[in-house]
Order: sequence, then C-alpha cells, then structure tokens
Amino acid sequence: MTAQYYAPVASPQDPRTTFADRHIGPSADERGRMLAAIGYPDADALIDDAVPAGIRTAAPLDLPPALSETGALARLRELADRNTVLTSMIGLGYSGTITPGVILRNVLENPGWYTAYTPYQPEISQGRLEALLNFQTAVSDLTGLPVANASMLDEGTAAAEAMALAHRASKRKGGGTFLVDADALPQTIEVVRTRAVPLGLDVVTADLSGGLPDGDFFGVLLQYPGASGAVRDLEPVAAQAHERGAQVVVAADLLALTLLRPPGESGADIVVGSAQRFGVPYGFGGPHAGYMAVREGIQRQLPGRLVGVSVDADGATAYRLALQTREQHIRREKATSNICTAQVLLAVMASMYAVYHGPEGLAAIAQRTHRRAAEVAGGLRRGGVEVVHEAFFDTVTARVPGRAADVVAAARERGVNLRLVDADRVAVACDETTLPEHVAAVLAAFGVPADGADGADGADGAQDPAVFGEAIPDALRRQSPYLTHPVFHEHRSETAMLRYLRRLQDKDIALDRSMIPLGSCTMKLNATAEMEPITWPEFANVHPFAPVEQVGGYLELIGELEDRLAEITGYAKVSVQPNAGSQGELAGLLAIRGYHASRGEAHRTVCLIPSSAHGTNAASAVMAGMKVVVVKCDDGGNIDLDDLHGKIARHGADLAAIMVTYPSTHGVFEESITEVCSAVHEAGGQVYVDGANLNALVGLARPGEFGSDVSHLNLHKTFCIPHGGGGPGVGPIGVREHLAPFLPNHPLREEAGPRETGVGPISAAPWGSAGILPISWAYIAMMGPDGLRAATEGAIIGANYLAARLGPHYPILYTGRNGLVAHECIADLRKITKETGITAEDVAKRLIDYGFHAPTLSFPVAGTLMIEPTESEDLAELDRFCDAMIEIRREIQRVADGGYDAEDNPLKNAPHTAAALLAEDWKHPYGREEAAYPLPALRENKYWPPVRRIDQAYGDRNLVCSCPPPEAFED
Repeated sequence: MTAQYYAPVASPQDPRTTFADRHIGPSADERGRMLAAIGYPDADALIDDAVPAGIRTAAPLDLPPALSETGALARLRELADRNTVLTSMIGLGYSGTITPGVILRNVLENPGWYTAYTPYQPEISQGRLEALLNFQTAVSDLTGLPVANASMLDEGTAAAEAMALAHRASKRKGGGTFLVDADALPQTIEVVRTRAVPLGLDVVTADLSGGLPDGDFFGVLLQYPGASGAVRDLEPVAAQAHERGAQVVVAADLLALTLLRPPGESGADIVVGSAQRFGVPYGFGGPHAGYMAVREGIQRQLPGRLVGVSVDADGATAYRLALQTREQHIRREKATSNICTAQVLLAVMASMYAVYHGPEGLAAIAQRTHRRAAEVAGGLRRGGVEVVHEAFFDTVTARVPGRAADVVAAARERGVNLRLVDADRVAVACDETTLPEHVAAVLAAFGVPADGADGADGADGAQDPAVFGEAIPDALRRQSPYLTHPVFHEHRSETAMLRYLRRLQDKDIALDRSMIPLGSCTMKLNATAEMEPITWPEFANVHPFAPVEQVGGYLELIGELEDRLAEITGYAKVSVQPNAGSQGELAGLLAIRGYHASRGEAHRTVCLIPSSAHGTNAASAVMAGMKVVVVKCDDGGNIDLDDLHGKIARHGADLAAIMVTYPSTHGVFEESITEVCSAVHEAGGQVYVDGANLNALVGLARPGEFGSDVSHLNLHKTFCIPHGGGGPGVGPIGVREHLAPFLPNHPLREEAGPRETGVGPISAAPWGSAGILPISWAYIAMMGPDGLRAATEGAIIGANYLAARLGPHYPILYTGRNGLVAHECIADLRKITKETGITAEDVAKRLIDYGFHAPTLSFPVAGTLMIEPTESEDLAELDRFCDAMIEIRREIQRVADGGYDAEDNPLKNAPHTAAALLAEDWKHPYGREEAAYPLPALRENKYWPPVRRIDQAYGDRNLVCSCPPPEAFED
C-alpha cells in the first residue's frame, strides 16, 4: 500500500500558521481562558499591570520579519554552504572523529536525551546518571587516577580549574606561581592566564623538556602529548615538582592514553583534557566535554559535578550527584569554582563512544591514527625533510626552513588544512578519519613522493613493532588494563547498543514526556527545525582554527546572532565566546574589572549582591577577584533600598559593581530597579544584570536601556538551546559601548574579540560552543520581533495562570504590584510542613508518581517549590500539572486529618516503583492503586520510576564515583 502524505490543514478553531504559533503552546482561545482566570481581558492589560512602566522599551524590536521553518532552514543552508569543509590536520586539541550512527541518531538527535534537565531529582535521572558514571569510569581508567568528574566545559577551562585546585591542594596562602610547559596548547595557556590574573596568581611558561627551571611553584602543567606532537616521559618532571611541594597537572589526550602510559602512573596529581575525539564533531570549537581526574586525597575539592553510587529505600543500587560537588554556587562567596553546568550531552556521547567501541576498538582506532602519523613521518624522512620529534602519537612537526607557508598552501590546494607553526615549521595531525590519500596529499605538499604510504587501511599492520618502535618508546607504552567493566564489553552490535540507549532513556523524564516546571531554568521547546542544522557537515565538521576564508558562513551567522542579541538587549556589543552562564558572568565581571583598571581605579573591587541572587553570582565575583558584600532583601523579596544605600555609602569609593537578577530570582518585577542602577552609577560602579530571566523581558524591556551596563544571556534558556541533561550551555555577554573594549578575545583568532584591550579568552574555542549557535539563530529568525514578544507575554501569562490556580491550595510566596508574578512563582510549603510534616521534597517525589519532574526545590527559599511553566506548554499540560498539585494537596490534607498515617503515606513513600507495587508483602495502610494511579488519566500514560527514593546521606558517606563492580548488580 502506498503511503499518503498530506499537508497540514489549519483548524478554523486553531489556525497554527507560523512557527511562533507552534512554539507558543496555548492557542488564542486558550490564552483568553487563562487571562480570564487571572482576571484580565487581554495580554496588554496584564503586561501593563505586571511590568513596571519605568523599564518598558519605547521602540519595538528592530529585527527582520519572521521566517518560516522552510525559509530559516534555507537561509541556514546558504550560510552553511559558505563554509568550506576541508580535511583538517591542524590538531591543537581538536581532532576529526566519526560519530557512530546509533549514537548520532539516538543521543544527539534524540529529544529524550537532549531535552533532559540536570539530574537534581535523581530518581527520574537514572539513565543519564548511569551514562555519566560510564564517562567518569572511562576517564578514570584511561588517566590512571581514581576519581573523575562528570565533565568540564572544555580543556582550557578544565586546566584553569586545575590550577586553582592545585593552589588549594598546595595549602599555600596568597598568590604563587603556576608553571606551564611551553608545549601546552596555546589556547589553554591563555585561558589559564585569564583566570589567574584576578586570583592573584602568576603564570610562567617555560620549555620543560629538560626539567624544571629554578624557582618556587605551587603547580606545574604538562601537555601529553605536547602541542607539537612530542611525547615525553612525565615522570622525571613530576618527581622534581613533588620534591618542591608542587602539584602536577597533566593535560592529556584520552585516545593517546590507550597506547601511552597513563599520567596517573607517572606522578600526575590532576589530569585534564577533552573528550572531543570520542565521537563529538568539531562544531567550530564546541560544545565538547572537558574532563578532570584527580588523585586520592583531593577528590573532595574536585570542581564540577560528580556522580556517585547510593541506594534507594529498598537498598537497591541508585545513582546521584555527590553532595560536595552538587553545585559549587551553593557556597556562594566561599565557592572555589563558579562552574554551574557541565557538558552532559557531549559527555554522554563520549561515554557511549567508549561503550560502543570498548577497549579493543579504542586501541585499534588509536593504533590506526598513530600508524598514519608514522607514515607521514616516514615519508618525510625519506624525502629529506626533518621531523622534529622522534617520539609522537598523532602529530608530526616538520622543519622546512623558509617554506612552511608554501607547504601549508600546497596542502590546502589538495584539500587538506595543516598548521603553520612558524616560518620554518609545519605540524600535521592525524586522527581516525585520516586515510592513505590524506597522507599522500600531505607528502605531496611537502614535495615528497608518497611511496612511503602503503595504502593499508584498518588495524592490520598498525601494531607492527617497527612502526611503534620508531614513534613511541617502549618505556612509555601502556601496560595497564582499562575499561574492564562489563558495560564496555556488552554492547558491540548496533542492536545491543540501540537497546542499551533506549533502556537508559526510558528511565528518565525529559521534555518529550511532560512539562518540566523548573523555576529559574526555562525548560521550553527545543524545536526540531532549530536542532536539525547542527549535524550538517558544513557546521559540524569545521575545525575552530580553519583559515578564515573557509568559515565565512559561520562568521556571518555569528555576526548576525550577536547583532540580534544586541538589539534584543539594548547593548552595543555581544560576545558569544562564554560557553556557559557561569562563564558569561565571569566574562562580564572581568570586563568591569578591565574598565575600572583602564581608568586608574583598579582598587574598585567590591561587588554588591542581593541576598536573593543566584549563587553563581557570588561565586563568579570571587573568581573575578572581587569582594562580595550582600545586600538585604525585604519581606517582599525586593532589594532593601535602605540597606543598599547604606552599603553604597560604606563602600562607594571601592565599589566595582552590583549584580542584580531581573526579574528577580523570586520571580518578581522589582519596581526599584532603575533607582538601584542610578544609585550604583552615581557611586562610580557598574550594573550587572544577570540575564537568567531574560525570557520575561524580550520585546518588553531592554536591560541596556533601563540602566544595566552588562548582562550574560543564557541561550540554553531564553533562546532555546536545550539543557541536554546539564549542558551544553551558551552564556554570551552583552555590554554597553564603554565596556566593549574589554570583551573576551583569543590568541589564535583576531576576529574573536578586541585584540589589544580584551580580557583574554574565557573559553578554549574562539566563539565558544559555536556548533550550537544555529539553534538560537533559527529561533530568533523564525519567531521574528512579534513572535519573540508574544513568547514573553506567554511566559508571563502562564506563570500567573499557575499562580491563580494553585494559590488557593499553596500560598504564593512573592508577588509584585497587583498581586502578579513575572515568569515564575514560588509555592510556599513551610506552613504546610509545620502542620503536617509533609515537606517540599515529599511533594517533589510524589510528583514523580504523577509523571512530572518536580519544580525547583528549596531555591531560592528553603521549603518551597519554584514553578516556571514557559510559553511552550499548552493549557492542557498546564492544567494536568495543576491537577496533580491540587490532588497532592488533598493527599496532604488526608495526612492532616488522620486519613493517612503521618509517616507511612503515599507522599513519604514516593516515588513508587513497579517492583514495590508488585511486592507480595505490601504492608502500607493505603492501596497500591492509590500509590500508582492517583489520577485516572495516569492509566493511559504512566511513567514508572526505576528506583525508589534515594538515600542522600548514604551516598555522601560512601563516595563511589566509578562503575560499581559487577557484584553490585547481582540479585
């Protein structure tokens, strides 16, 4: 039977004709019913009462008219076609890789993985937590160190975090010197420098091939293999460093570690790097999963996130985020890192690459890669070209006096990009995509016949000792086993891999199942049309350091996105380099720091932060070398103006900035924001408006107009880049004209920022996570100016509708004028808890039985739930959530009335697994049906949690952060 395909016909009752109509969940009729429930005749009346007139923008958004999905994809195709994708053999930490189709389709392109949230509710995150545990195990095994975290933002950031960790581990007071090998990646060196300056640390580079120079250092960074490709024995330098009381940091290539002796066996204390070449495309520099592994004794100081093993209420094995790394920003001004997100989606891809290939497959890829490099070296030597290093893994540096540029140009004519080191040297980097014809093209570019390349493809011959003997010394070959856990041996066929990925996905709740009503996190639609272009080869397969003439499409896309973000925010200039919101905060504060220093006011280091602020604000201020002074909030959650003026009077001469989240973290449009901005400016300070809640302002107000000097924007919130289980994120910053000279720049890309006055690179890649910027570009292009404003109105309508429906059952903690909220509302359970013993956490866990991810738990106020609906959820889904919350309130009342036992009830025992419900010895005083199907609709669509409530304390007492032994899974 021939399949029939029909064009969608718009219903007369619901004419969904534009992308904005499909992005915004409620129909016009539904919006009218929601507004009526709130008590307003139309959206304009609600907005006029909710949003202070003093911040409203006078001019509509000056953006191009909305494109259709087809039109936006056609325009993106034009931009993609302006990129020239050559075979890149540039190296410098970025390698060509092959993403197995089963991982591409079932992880990167799968909303079950890319729309998931950070696993703060571990019971409904067991799938991605297991995938991250696999990542940690692979990193730990390969580096030879016992503890690894669940990913970092990139290799440069990981090295900078390692520097700070080394300083803490050395227990030295004040500043100190961090010694970096001159053969480290140049972008890593500069990211480390950027981060060292505000911390009062000195960074010194030196050639460490002959050992350590004289001097006192708290830490040493080595690259393994080096940027030049050189493979050196780490042990002598590590031993010298330890003799002087210094910590040893090694930036290592994970694939090389399948063949090379792991750094942990050579004395490394900390190992960092990137998992990019484990199946994650270039993406013009990102996003990629960085990593960090540490020795025994400093694991409690590990930045980022750490997945550990605990048990649930029945004693079954269960995974969770370990306490001491669960959000550094909880420590606020005492934080040692501001890392608030990871690169979960990319770490999952890398972990599954390791699962799919296993140790033998990874070794074969590494051996084949090394074989190609050996062929290049052998051919060059036979042609009389000097190869600089005898020992190497994948990168060969050749010396060709005076003609390096000619060689690079000749290779480019043959479709290959090489790296111009200087006028006399060329570097050639091989990877798993390198073929014999690439080797031949490289040799031809050097003017050498390709006789040396035997044309053999695959692993045969790649283990020839003659080949290995000439490039990897016997003493540096890996002897220890790795990836011995069964998970790395059980999924060799695509069928097995497909089912493993599906099994993990089915354990989790993501946006493909239901709304995720997290306050402050904006879990909105990530449309398929936005996501599709990121896997196009013209975007995915572009090296970040490819010649500028090959990346015209990317540069045009980035320029258009930056300009449109500037128009939306009212700023003069935007930089997309920061690859997370926390890094955007840091970049913005460094711009303020640079501005004050340029005016001879480097003493301005005090940063005012309201007590309601997101914790990363304080952590980022500390990372920027500022002193945090907290400003009180009043009973309404607003900045206490009297306290603000008092703090300004006390610290005015030293005032650098104030960091304000707007709308506030309490979900309220504060009336006093313009007065706050004016007071800080009058004292000589700058105003930083945290853009986490920009989705309540777009089209209505511009921070750059109502008094802010700089903001970071969370593209993974307002502009639709998906959370991916806790990353990727993009946190670009917008600044007014006077701060533009102090935006991030990059040592390898003059186009990436202000060359002379920039604060240095924040991210390893020039434009951060450029590979996912087409998502936000497409969202803005398809929404157009009217759609963007309508989305903002939709978010405000949705939040106030939820507040109106839930208000009679749960007190709404903070409201603005006219009793309205902004884009989120806070349900206060503290009185309920006091009266019944039922906590906000009990409600969060019971929501799992109803098929929902919980709202944000106990933030920004303990004992509360912060709820954000976003504009993407239609009325039916909003009502389904409200019905669940109202039914849970009835259950709470039954506890209060004595109908449920105070300790043995559906809330205290939630969530309920199928196994628990089927147990023969059901001993609870309520029925199985009450536990499983509290609402009739759940019979048609039931999510079954894989584990019961997880014992948090057990996991903190028993820190296990690599795959548990097979015995743990025995019945």
